[in-house]
Amino acid sequence: MTVFDGIAARIIETPRLAVNVLERTADDPKTPAEQTVVFVHGNVSSALFWQEIMEDLPGDIRAIAVDLRGFGGTEVKPVDATRGLRDFSDDLHATLQALDLEAVHLVGWSMGGGVIMQYALEHPVLSLTLQAPVSPYGFGGTRRDGSRLTDDDAGCGGGGANSDFVQRLRDGDTTADAATSPRSVFRSSYVSAGYVTGHEDIWVESMLSTSTAEGNYPGDSVPSENWPGFGVGTVGVLNTMSPKYFNVSAIVDLPTKPPILWVHGTADAIVSDASFFDLNQLGKAGLIPDWPGEEIAPPQPMVSQTRDVLNAYRDAGGRATELTIEGVGHAPHLERPGVVRRALLQVMGYIASTTGPQPPTESIILKSED
Repeated sequence: MTVFDGIAARIIETPRLAVNVLERTADDPKTPAEQTVVFVHGNVSSALFWQEIMEDLPGDIRAIAVDLRGFGGTEVKPVDATRGLRDFSDDLHATLQALDLEAVHLVGWSMGGGVIMQYALEHPVLSLTLQAPVSPYGFGGTRRDGSRLTDDDAGCGGGGANSDFVQRLRDGDTTADAATSPRSVFRSSYVSAGYVTGHEDIWVESMLSTSTAEGNYPGDSVPSENWPGFGVGTVGVLNTMSPKYFNVSAIVDLPTKPPILWVHGTADAIVSDASFFDLNQLGKAGLIPDWPGEEIAPPQPMVSQTRDVLNAYRDAGGRATELTIEGVGHAPHLERPGVVRRALLQVMGYIASTTGPQPPTESIILKSED
């Protein structure tokens, strides 16, 4: 595991599993919760991806990044997909308890955004920062209002994974020789075309830490009479986010509503209203044959769904800020670290907004050159 200078990894023993966390070596473990931020990574990644932003936070903030089960250095255990993302959120809670932490600021990326929304439904939090999060209604197979397209969530879950990509994860492929290699997928789907870094080997190492053992990534599937011929299974990472098992739109009804920051890029290839990781979008584009059409299998409007839920959150008295960054891909914290860091510090209440008090309906659009 390649960690930056000033970052250290350690294993936290919990009643559920052994969890690997990254911390800054100079941080004070007695830092108050109001100045403690915990980062949760997304699918096919690990805590290693958070190191740059951890390094760049002020010295009086405590920064912790957690590896989810089956990723990074955390123990590999099967994921019960029928619980949605609760295995992950329960692991996170057990980790924070072991660290003697109660309510803290949570940052979740992609699937990690879903994990921390699930966490907030069950435990108090100080703020939520959602970076390119999975839709509150899950990944794939829903209309804009969150209603499911089929009873078996056809086209969602473990059956949608690219088998060659999975095999290259198993093989530890670090090349860019094929479009399905982890390095190529990082370049084409995690970031925009203009992203340049000296840390790409570490990001690929992080992706390759994904466990492909039974019950982990990607998960199982079942036959379906509906296009494209499979439905969601009961175990594994991709099934956890299927709309059959995952729906966190109830954050709208939280009696105590933490402030929410939603950060996303307009060039996101994974989470968008026309995601090429959504099989219905691939069918619409003619890349999967026999697509039954928009009425039966429409692409999922992921970004619009998140916006709708957060608008409802505001209408119910919560505060949510949308930060849209033009030309940026699925990892704004890598491509625009300064922008994301400042927005995070604002939602944490560490620094004031440069534009004064932020109204609950604020939406900010940044051009790539801003």
